[in-house]
Amino acid sequence: MRHHLGVAIALFPPIVSLVLLTASHPGLTQSSPETRLPAPPRVFIDTSYRAPSGRTIPLAKNGDLQAALKTAQPGDVIVLEPGATFQGNFSLPKKAGSGWIVLRTGAPDEQFPPAGTRVNPTSASLMPKLVSPNGNPAVYTESGAHHYRFIGIEFTTTTTVKDIYSIVAFGGEQTSDAESPSDLILDRCYVHGQPETMSRRGVLLNSASSAVIDSYVSEIHAAGYDSQALLGYNGRGPFKIVNNYLEATTENLMFGGADPKIRDLVPSDIEIRRNHLFKPLRWRPGDPSFAGVNWPVKNSLELKNAQRVLIEGNLLENNWGGATLVLTPRNQDGTAPWSVVQDVLFRSNIVKNALGGFSLQTSDDEHSSQPTKRIALVNNAWGVTRTFFGLTSGRGGTPEDLLIDHNTAIPSGYSAYYIEVGPTQPAMIRFRLTNNLIGFGSYGVGSPKGDPKWLPGATIARNALVSLADFGDGQGSVRNRPPDIDQAMYTSFPNAAAAGLNQDGTLTPKSPNRRAGTDGKDIGVDFDELLRAYTGQLPPK
Repeated sequence: MRHHLGVAIALFPPIVSLVLLTASHPGLTQSSPETRLPAPPRVFIDTSYRAPSGRTIPLAKNGDLQAALKTAQPGDVIVLEPGATFQGNFSLPKKAGSGWIVLRTGAPDEQFPPAGTRVNPTSASLMPKLVSPNGNPAVYTESGAHHYRFIGIEFTTTTTVKDIYSIVAFGGEQTSDAESPSDLILDRCYVHGQPETMSRRGVLLNSASSAVIDSYVSEIHAAGYDSQALLGYNGRGPFKIVNNYLEATTENLMFGGADPKIRDLVPSDIEIRRNHLFKPLRWRPGDPSFAGVNWPVKNSLELKNAQRVLIEGNLLENNWGGATLVLTPRNQDGTAPWSVVQDVLFRSNIVKNALGGFSLQTSDDEHSSQPTKRIALVNNAWGVTRTFFGLTSGRGGTPEDLLIDHNTAIPSGYSAYYIEVGPTQPAMIRFRLTNNLIGFGSYGVGSPKGDPKWLPGATIARNALVSLADFGDGQGSVRNRPPDIDQAMYTSFPNAAAAGLNQDGTLTPKSPNRRAGTDGKDIGVDFDELLRAYTGQLPPK
């Protein structure tokens, strides 16, 4: 029996109203002996709340928060008056012991959203406000600070602040692991800039063992600079980013982007689940809701130095400026040649109203880096208007194990995908493109440039390519067919009806793509599995 989610998500204009449906979650299994799958995170952070054992320190409006932080001991709870404003730049001192210090709203539990519920600005009246009066963070960590949890707190700036680097800063430019802060949690918090302030970061995650859960980060934007709701580049992890609303212009969420100050550091063991990465249309010139400030827009989720990353059940919505997902190793300033993007699983995510799908680069193209390895994109619904994906090369290193399986990418009006590599780039080992349903666009499939043997032994099988007259000129399959095309690799359909494609992105009962995959399953997305990830109804890890 199929059950509707209750809301329709329009992924594929003019294919509208994608309705997500429920069923079992088979998970990801080894696709073939030749393809090595990404290694999962080695650690998943437990953010369960345990009743504190120490004192309760009440703090009313105009109370001295910094003094309370200085005197608090592990196990204590600082309870802040709901709606009260505490203005300043508050530091989190290092304490002895491993107990938690909790800062929380004094709102009664029965009035505040319960644990596991994502907050939004409607709850702000129940939150105490920590407000920066200048360009420094409202809250930051001292060297080695650890075991702080914030529950139901609002973090922002005054309206007079013109430019702020980070509203909340967990870590910074420390040069050793001993100096790194750790065990830090934002739980049901509201972090935001002001509509016209240059807010470059919502939360800086240059820390170890840190989590952002059930929170709301918004109004993160800057002119002339990249900006991120969450950014981490100088902390080892692990990180848990679950069930948040993340709003920013250039990248909603990014790891890497600046060289770590700690040698050999790679942000690792990252869990990214059930978040809503969103760019509001009030930032888009020409939209009726445009607010008048033309903030630069780039990508939604970008990894430049990260490993063992699980990205699952997220909604990535509105991106008119770039690719939704960017995977590109970057030794940004030339001081971190160990930088790498490897062991990344992007599974059962929803991409809506995006210009491009994903972009992968095999290594840094300016400085030395490690090659990209073990990337899997499985069972994702991509509502993209230009191109499903593109692969480009860097300076060197052998890329390995790219799996693209059971994705639906419609309409892809420019091209299905493209590959651009230099003549000296090492061949990609174990490339697999299987069971995908892709819009063919005006230019079809781009073949490798330079060395035609860049994909030796690649597995390309059972992909359905659909020409849609409303997106592209409908001639892509004629103008640029894949090399050596045959029915085992690709099946081209002249329109959605021939492919058996419904208006909601699902397949008709008699679609030729039913049970036509290499694994006997339907080509394209399993929407039942997608819903399980989106709602958090997942099997045990």
